[in-house]
Amino acid sequence: MAKIVGDVVINVERCKGCGVCVTGCPKDVLTLGKEVNGKGYNFVVKQNDECIGCANCAMICPDVVLTVYRTKIEE
Repeated sequence: MAKIVGDVVINVERCKGCGVCVTGCPKDVLTLGKEVNGKGYNFVVKQNDECIGCANCAMICPDVVLTVYRTKIEE
């Protein structure tokens, strides 16, 4: 049976750190980081690799900062 594994790519320079994606993630993959981007905003970072590829974060991001990829892994 195949398993779907997801990955999130974050455009750090476009992120304004609103945190909407953090609350929308069912697996708590995202969190606000301590570093700042070129505009002075704390940006979102991945805190674990438990992404399921649901893309909730990308759909609710107001600035289209996140891209979600899904990979099928045969077990």
